Amino acid sequence: MPVALSVPRPAATARGRAAVCAAAAVLLGLIVIASLAFGARDLSPAEVWDGLTRADPIAASVVWDQRVPRTLVGLLAGAGLAVAGVLMQTLTRNPLADPRIFGVAAGASLGVVLGMSVLGLTGMGQYVWLGIAGALVAGVVGYAVATLATRAAGGGTATYALTGAAIDASLSAVVYAVLATNVQSFDRYRFWAVGSLAGRGADIAIGMAPFLIAGLLLAFLAARGLDGLQLGAETAAGLGHRVGLVRGTAAVTVALLTGAAVAAAGPVGFIGLAIPHLARWAVGAGHRPQLALSLLLGPAMLLAADVIGRVIVPGEVPAGIICACLGAPLLIALVRRARTVHA
Repeated sequence: MPVALSVPRPAATARGRAAVCAAAAVLLGLIVIASLAFGARDLSPAEVWDGLTRADPIAASVVWDQRVPRTLVGLLAGAGLAVAGVLMQTLTRNPLADPRIFGVAAGASLGVVLGMSVLGLTGMGQYVWLGIAGALVAGVVGYAVATLATRAAGGGTATYALTGAAIDASLSAVVYAVLATNVQSFDRYRFWAVGSLAGRGADIAIGMAPFLIAGLLLAFLAARGLDGLQLGAETAAGLGHRVGLVRGTAAVTVALLTGAAVAAAGPVGFIGLAIPHLARWAVGAGHRPQLALSLLLGPAMLLAADVIGRVIVPGEVPAGIICACLGAPLLIALVRRARTVHA
């Protein structure tokens, strides 16, 4: 069994876990306010309130037409990526797993690229549906192939990661092959692929919301089975869990969450990799508290990156770049802590 990078806190009590989640909720609330306040035109808290209540028409236009949709997409996408990361690390028993395994992100990318180059779609809201469809197909196919390979060869959880990596590489090659024949699609794709919340409207938030809500509900329903699965398939079966059903549910959930998040915000990195480790360190190994905390920390990280990207330079740095800058030191710190404890 691979050694987890994070260090659980087994002594954490239910009250302690609740306090951590409450603090994360407060942090997320403050970041949401910052997301509504900062941008090309900064608004004071009073102006944000006047905009939300439509007391000030100019502030209302800025808040409701530009920043509320952008913030909603950040909330949904961040939650989806973080929760999907928790599921993938348990499903593969690999501390380096992230939502891109099973080729889900590459499937979403392929759906978006085909919409741009073959169907000639230009609206961001139109990409979401194709991205979700591509992610679902890639995720289901990847999981099915990995399951068949595991049964035929008697492989372990590493088979899922290897199969997913192969599918991801294959679909990525198809994506770039399509883009190589269409310069206009490549120009649109490169702005989407860096990962950003800029220009995301209410139609995107509405389009992705049902898939993310369904995925989050499935994740919490599967939490008990995942608790057993992290002990090993045989142990989980001995505890009465239906291992195949738990794995299948987790795989479909990852496809739903990652597909919707990637299609809407682009392939933002590090959230699905770093946040699960931070949540596991803060609240322990139980999946329900992990999922609850990840549900708060994922959006907080993505929206914080988006706000930082708006204010550090006169133009705007995409959130995907800021997430990489924030996530890498966080993951390194967790690795160092793990090595210190296991030394």
